[in-house]
Amino acid sequence: MSRIGRLPIPVPAGVTVTIADDNTVTVKGPKGELSQKVNKDIKVEQVGAEVIVSRPSDSKPHRSMHGLYRSLINNMVVGVTQGFEKKLHIEGVGWRISEWNKNQLTVAVGYSHPVIVDAPAGIEFDVDKNNVNFTVKGIDKQQVGAIAADIRAIRKPEPYHGKGIRYEGEYVRHKEGKAGKK
Repeated sequence: MSRIGRLPIPVPAGVTVTIADDNTVTVKGPKGELSQKVNKDIKVEQVGAEVIVSRPSDSKPHRSMHGLYRSLINNMVVGVTQGFEKKLHIEGVGWRISEWNKNQLTVAVGYSHPVIVDAPAGIEFDVDKNNVNFTVKGIDKQQVGAIAADIRAIRKPEPYHGKGIRYEGEYVRHKEGKAGKK
């Protein structure tokens, strides 16, 4: 039995889970609504204040899907109650980021032009007042991570000077520069 898949998913008060006939799980909560289509072989049922995910056999495809769908449904429940966020930081002299009404970022990181990043529906940006720390927030964990990765890809941290956009707490290994002549 999967260690992740066998755990029941607690459903807090104020959250409703609906399981349709085509195995689509919809979770509604105070922050919004998310839905996920589950493979027809995986059984999802709500028992009281818990959601149970089970598999029909111990075949390799069923084992792999069991833990996956349990994690996806759990992330939906956490997303509609607490939400997800990724914190990023810009390292570089004169580099900054600014926001326009929580759905658009202007990133100035050494290019000849500022890079504009539009937030898709359900994603919100929050920039600190020092214009180098910012947060990507939303209810969909996958979407928050993808947008944060796209912003980081604008200027990845480079190993020689450490300049670039990095996640909070990310370690960038510094390399030694070119050796001079003796």
